Amino acid sequence: MEVNLLQWIGYFASSLIALSMTMNSIVKFRWINLTGAGLFATYGLLIGAYPVFLLNSFIFMVDIYYLRRIYGKKQLFDILEITGESVYMQKFLDFHQHEIERFFPGFHYEAENHTMKFFVLRNLAVAGVFLAGKENEQSLRVDLDYVIPEYRDYKNGKYVYHRIGKFLSKAGFSKVVSSGSSKAYNEYLLKMGFELDSNGLFVKQI
Repeated sequence: MEVNLLQWIGYFASSLIALSMTMNSIVKFRWINLTGAGLFATYGLLIGAYPVFLLNSFIFMVDIYYLRRIYGKKQLFDILEITGESVYMQKFLDFHQHEIERFFPGFHYEAENHTMKFFVLRNLAVAGVFLAGKENEQSLRVDLDYVIPEYRDYKNGKYVYHRIGKFLSKAGFSKVVSSGSSKAYNEYLLKMGFELDSNGLFVKQI
């Protein structure tokens, strides 16, 4: 059976909508769903299936509405310092252990090695955790910069490195380093302004 161009558009649109349902990030879900609904609306219009066109046009507009709210909403960021042996932090690490292992293979929390510890808050909700230690007199070593799926839009990282940059500069540090640990995390570091040096370390100058 020959499949024409219109049918391929329908198949591709269906695939995008199905893919959007697998996204943990609400932002990724909205963008992929928006594209799929837009293509499906076009497909419905071209084949004269007006119920398909109307339904997917509505979904398309709903996605636009929520994306505008997401990008237009002013979010309040803050950090909550972790002191001592935090029971909540250990529960947080245990709960997200599988995902943390995916991005940071072999990560193991050791209180004495992580001198900078804090939760990143967005509108007072815990969005992630940041653990780092002193590499040397000039460098801070990032051991864990984990963000829960709902907040993976790079805003956490931009806030963290902007916030700690000022603090580190005053404390005499000149750079932040990370060894990288997974392809996804390495890509994140590059987006945060880190550069790969000759020793295979990711380095961000303060």
